[in-house]
Amino acid sequence: MAITRFKTTLPLGALALAFSVSGAFAEDITIGFVAHAQGDPFVQQIQDGAQAAANDLGVKLVTAQQAGGAPEGQLKLVQNFANSGAQGIATSVPGESMAKGLNDTISSGVPIVQFNLLSKAVNAPYVGEKSVESGRVLGRMVLDKIGGESAKGTVIIGNCFPGFPVLENRAKGVEESLAKASGIKVLGPFDVKVSAVDNYNHWEQLYSANPDAVALIGLCAPDVTSLGKLNAANGDKFVAGGYDLTELNLKAVKEGHAYVTIGQSAFVQGYLPVALLVNAIKGGKKLDPGFYNAGSQIVTADKVDMGNGLTPISFDEAQKLAADPKATAAYYKAWTQTLTADMLSARPKPISAESE
Repeated sequence: MAITRFKTTLPLGALALAFSVSGAFAEDITIGFVAHAQGDPFVQQIQDGAQAAANDLGVKLVTAQQAGGAPEGQLKLVQNFANSGAQGIATSVPGESMAKGLNDTISSGVPIVQFNLLSKAVNAPYVGEKSVESGRVLGRMVLDKIGGESAKGTVIIGNCFPGFPVLENRAKGVEESLAKASGIKVLGPFDVKVSAVDNYNHWEQLYSANPDAVALIGLCAPDVTSLGKLNAANGDKFVAGGYDLTELNLKAVKEGHAYVTIGQSAFVQGYLPVALLVNAIKGGKKLDPGFYNAGSQIVTADKVDMGNGLTPISFDEAQKLAADPKATAAYYKAWTQTLTADMLSARPKPISAESE
């Protein structure tokens, strides 16, 4: 576990950046932020978004991460923050066994927002992508690259956290798109683990066992980097696709060793939970369960679609943003300005919309 504590001050006029809160500044508010997969660059991008929200809204952000995704450890971190006086907590939910404990925390008066990984049994809103649809997009992009509906051959799918609903939904979407080509044989999803070293080793083993595979598709943040490295070592013989706009993933795409990576708006997944919590705390309002779509991004070497109505950028600009939290916060300013108190107080879409 790693715990980082930040104390932020509110620059003059910064309240207008996102939404107005009445009364005194919110510096007496502490928000806990709990994440899985300690050290993963994508998860760090989410935390960077949360810190940007804390900076804009003048609250204190305290963060904690655990290696991997054990739900018991994650729940303990949430409970620690609640017991130490955090007025609101955002957390990923890597296991259904967290639901009762999280609901108990909510019942005690501490609001919670889920992000990135969810449990539908938790009485809290969720900020993330439309998981099945993002899988459809990824599967369609890869299928088009290998020949469309006339494509033939073996496609391997890997999942770093089997059983997680969001990732299982991505797999459904990918397989749905690939099924449009009757000549495609899908293998997997296989467990390819989340740590960088284990992830690469598992992909290497899968490819060694299936050297004629025409495409390898990962469902998690480490996969594009691993697949790019593997493809480069084998003469770039397969099409590689996966998720998230990390520096190394974008490097693999730029160098031609991976074809496509689908972003899930890491900045939004960090920023919006904090904004929702602060708005609820300041207004004394209950957060209803529901789904907030963080949006999806589609990046190939030829095209960058950042979603969320954001200004188009070049691939080189996308690479710079991946490495620069301050530049990313500035780029998303047009989006953060849409987060009015009315918008943040409105009832969200049903949780079921996440997997449509």
